[in-house]
Amino acid sequence: MAETLSFDQAGLPAPVQRILAPATPQPMRMMAAKGAAPGLRPEMLLTVVVLFARGGLAHVEQVVAETARATLAKLPPPLINGALASPDLPANVLTVVAELYVDDVGIVEKIVMHPAVPMDAISYLAKHGNEPVTELVAVNEERLLQHPTIIEALYMNKRTRMSTADRVLDLAVRNGKILGIPAFREAAEAIVDELILAPDAEPSPDDILFREAQEAADAIDAEPGAALSIVKEDDEGKEVLDERALPLDQRIRNMTVSQKIRTAMLGNASSRTLLVRDKNRLVAQAVIRSPLIQETEVANFAASRAVSEDVLRLIGNNGEFTKSHQIKFNLVGNPKTPISISLRLLPHMRQDELKKLAKSKNVSAQVAKLARQELDKKKPK
Repeated sequence: MAETLSFDQAGLPAPVQRILAPATPQPMRMMAAKGAAPGLRPEMLLTVVVLFARGGLAHVEQVVAETARATLAKLPPPLINGALASPDLPANVLTVVAELYVDDVGIVEKIVMHPAVPMDAISYLAKHGNEPVTELVAVNEERLLQHPTIIEALYMNKRTRMSTADRVLDLAVRNGKILGIPAFREAAEAIVDELILAPDAEPSPDDILFREAQEAADAIDAEPGAALSIVKEDDEGKEVLDERALPLDQRIRNMTVSQKIRTAMLGNASSRTLLVRDKNRLVAQAVIRSPLIQETEVANFAASRAVSEDVLRLIGNNGEFTKSHQIKFNLVGNPKTPISISLRLLPHMRQDELKKLAKSKNVSAQVAKLARQELDKKKPK
């Protein structure tokens, strides 16, 4: 069931209070729940419907609440249009309508223009809306600057156009706003050198490229475990790309740095598998900062000699990642891992792992020597 709506019943118009009162006959409540109470203006009637459905009123019968919820799910056009045209529609009612009709562009357009619209409704639309909805939200730059969390929500919404994400990020950076997106530092540094496109009714080629890359990655990830196997080592120890990943790889190669960074944060495992190996440090680091990254991916990256030292340092300095013993072992066994991190993690190795490291030709002489010393410490005396 949806979250109960909090409201000040005393502050509601008298006609609304009368309908909500416990003494009101059930037939009258049922009529209002269906969106057809006489004497109520549209904004009042919609308020009653919302409160019957979400108000948590103890005296409201279950059948009335269920009827109201059904009405909310399919509001009659005269009711919703009339209510949204009124400046007196309560802010929390606007939020409920925004959540229920998040992908209805006609309704959303009226919501974002409403003088009483609360920022939590706008943020919800920015976070969950489809492409046309996010385009509507992104238009009001003054509101975005006053409430940077809306920019964050737009940027992290996969359905927001790439060009729009670039535009709102650039707006934030130019105005000195620091956003709470995972790889903000990398994204902010990259956007300085990007060409920012003006808003347009049609998606740009970059928008299409970003969407096609998502689709190509989804096709790979549809097969369990495929994302981590698209890069393999040949007989000479060089990494080669599986042919399944060629369409995705080609699209990623055609991306700007800013596009790659956003893909690193929002894309799926196959995209991250390719992008973590990108020669641009901003892109590779953004992969490790992705909120979607999984432990199995990090373990794979920690073992790879194709990723940069910067990436290995980020992994090694992340307390959550190094809770995993496999990640710790892979870092110590990777010759590209900064020596300070390898030395810090060596005491955590098991005896059999220390033996492997002590004999390994792939680790530095210093790591092998210290592995032997750790082995000596663990020998029974």
